[in-house]
Amino acid sequence: MPAKLKDKFSGIKALRPAPRRSSLSADIGEPRSAGNADSLATLLGATLQRNHYGEHFSIRRWFSEPCEFAPHPDVLRLIAPDAANDTVDPQRWLFLDTETTGLSGGSGTYAFLVGLAWWDAGGLEVEQFFMRDHSEEHSVLLALRERIAERPVLVTYNGKSFDWPLLETRFRMTRAIEPLAPLVHLDLLHPARQLWRLRVGNARLAQLERHVLGWEREGDVLSDLIPQIYFDFLRTGSAEPLLPVLRHNQMDLRGLAAIARKIFSLLASPENENPDAFELYGASRIFSRRGERARARELFGHTLDAGLPEELHRNARRQLARLAKRDRDYDLALSLWEELSHEHRSGLVESIEAAVELAIHYEHRARDPERAAEIMRAALATLSDHPNADHTRARGFRNLRARLEHRLNRLNRKSARPLTPQR
Repeated sequence: MPAKLKDKFSGIKALRPAPRRSSLSADIGEPRSAGNADSLATLLGATLQRNHYGEHFSIRRWFSEPCEFAPHPDVLRLIAPDAANDTVDPQRWLFLDTETTGLSGGSGTYAFLVGLAWWDAGGLEVEQFFMRDHSEEHSVLLALRERIAERPVLVTYNGKSFDWPLLETRFRMTRAIEPLAPLVHLDLLHPARQLWRLRVGNARLAQLERHVLGWEREGDVLSDLIPQIYFDFLRTGSAEPLLPVLRHNQMDLRGLAAIARKIFSLLASPENENPDAFELYGASRIFSRRGERARARELFGHTLDAGLPEELHRNARRQLARLAKRDRDYDLALSLWEELSHEHRSGLVESIEAAVELAIHYEHRARDPERAAEIMRAALATLSDHPNADHTRARGFRNLRARLEHRLNRLNRKSARPLTPQR
């Protein structure tokens, strides 16, 4: 049997449910290898916790990282539109990050380490529930349920797609412990992508720590290696390799809390956070997508003066023109469309879209179909003169040309002028 496949099956074997003991008194009265448990607890800095379903390890550390912000309900709803006002208090937030036996999820994946954090006593309290084998899963899940009852606003990073669905599956598979759904689930992956992906290149939490927070992880373990480290522990009992896993999870939770502060502070008052052009652009898009047009227009305006790269600068003007049109600020919209319509060499799509908007304006609002037709003829000429004109049989170009010609035909009929043949 290949070594890789052998390791996989040995990992599955290690996770087989241990025989259930007959009663709680047996669990408590006859602990497993007390000496080994004590030495493992000492090495991990853990304490043994017991509840109705058995035992698990708990590791707690406090970090001097105060909350220092109080998000406004309107800002909170940019992330979670259905959030109630009573969920805005950060003292009710529970940060969650798991380390699992697999990175793809599924019913065969276990969360062997459940990391939690919350702001308390002027800092960040981090608690980690660790299961020494599968038989301790019930105990860990019950403890997690109790923490969610205490702080019902769940904050994660990609937790809506991975961590929380995985934990819900584990709760259901116990057939004994009902999951307690959080009042609100704030998944910060998506706003973080909006704010920093264009500058950082990806939105992995460790990358944001380095490039946004200025943190540098030392001696961190790769996430891909963590499942195998746990499998090795189950087979050998050697716990030293678990220490970097615990630190990795703690850093994820601390980074998540710090990114939460940064996101909410930035959205509450970008001007006070000394944002760069990419952050302004990202914040503008977040406000725009949530229908906060006035704030989005203001921020897009600041973005245009912040030194964006050409492509993003062009797209920011495009977004601002759309918002101005919705607010019937046609003077601003027209000036932006005029600029964009002449930038066909660097942005053909934006140029054609701007030309269409100009034609609509002159046809329906200015009542000048001849001017609208002139703009359409110029747009068709631009399309024909484009460096990719030889490939206009492609469906996208063909459909775009058809739409422009259809509009021009109608405008020519409206202005009683014959159709000018197009190249």
